Amino acid sequence: MTNDADWPAIEVDGLRKVYQQLVAVDDVSFVMQRGEAFGFLGPNGAGKSTIVKMITGLVRPTEGTVQVLGCPVSDLEMRRRVGYLPELPNFHRWLRTQEFLAFHGRLYGLRGHTLAKRCAEVLAQVGLTGREQQKLGTFSKGMLQRIGLAQALLNKPDLIILDEPVSGLDPVGQSDMRNILLRLKAQGTSIFLNSHQLADVEAICDRVAIIDKGHLLKIGPPQSLFDEPLTLEVRVDCANAELLRRLGAVSLAVQQDEHNPCRILVEVQHEQLAADIAEAVHASGARLYLLKPHGRTLEDLFLHTLGTSH
Repeated sequence: MTNDADWPAIEVDGLRKVYQQLVAVDDVSFVMQRGEAFGFLGPNGAGKSTIVKMITGLVRPTEGTVQVLGCPVSDLEMRRRVGYLPELPNFHRWLRTQEFLAFHGRLYGLRGHTLAKRCAEVLAQVGLTGREQQKLGTFSKGMLQRIGLAQALLNKPDLIILDEPVSGLDPVGQSDMRNILLRLKAQGTSIFLNSHQLADVEAICDRVAIIDKGHLLKIGPPQSLFDEPLTLEVRVDCANAELLRRLGAVSLAVQQDEHNPCRILVEVQHEQLAADIAEAVHASGARLYLLKPHGRTLEDLFLHTLGTSH
C-alpha cells in the first residue's frame, strides 16, 4: 500500500478556468512535494489567486484536476489537514479572539483541554498572547493577518496555503511572519506561499513558479531558472597566463580587470561551478583571496521572466 506521505502536497494537472470570455488560467500543471516550501509568483491579474481558490476548492476549474495530499479537493478529511489564510480575510468582527479560535477549532474537531491548549499555542506563535478577550473588530489589518494565520495553524496542518500573508504587516510583523514560516518548514510542514514579497519567498521557498496571463512561465529552484550566466568575482595574489588558461577551460568567459589584474570576472552557468574555479586557481599556483558571486536575486529573475514573456 502506498504510504500517505508519498503523495505530493499539491498536484495540478491541465488546470484551466474561463469566466465568460476571460481565460483566467490556461493549461497550468505543476507538482508541489511534501515538506516543500513552494513560492507562487506573478503580477496582479496573472491568475494566482484563481489557482489558489481552485486548490482550496472555493472555485471549480473549467478543465483539469487538482489533488491535495493525494485526495480530491472535495475530500473533507483531507481538508482537516490543511490550513488556509486568504489574501483578504474577512472574519466575524463581533467575536473575541478566544471565541473566534474556539469556533474554528471546533470545526477541526478539537474539544475541551486540547482546544484550549492549542488556542494558547497559536496565539503565542503569532504574537497575540494577551489579546484573548479583544474583539476582532478592533484589530488592525496587521493583527487580522496574525489571527488569520493563527486559525490556519490550529489543526497543526500538513499543508498550509497562504495568499499574501504579510499584507498589512509592518516590517517587524513581516519579519515575524517569515520566522514563523521558517520554523514551520523546519518542522516538515508543506507551505504554499502566494506573495508579492519576493525577499520573503527567496528566504523561505525551495522552488518557485512564475505565472503571467494565466500561463506558467517557469518553475524550479530560483537559482536554476536564470537564463543568463552567473558572474563570479575572483581575486588572487598574482594573475598569470596559466591561471587565465585554467579559468577559461572551466568557464564561459573570463575578463581581467584592466585597472587591477588580480581581479578577474568569470562567467559560469551554475553556482556549483564555483568549486571548479577555486580548484583552477589553486592548480595554477595562485593564492585565492576572494571568490564571490555577483548577486542574482529572485526579483531579478521575476522581472526578467515577465519582461521576456511580453
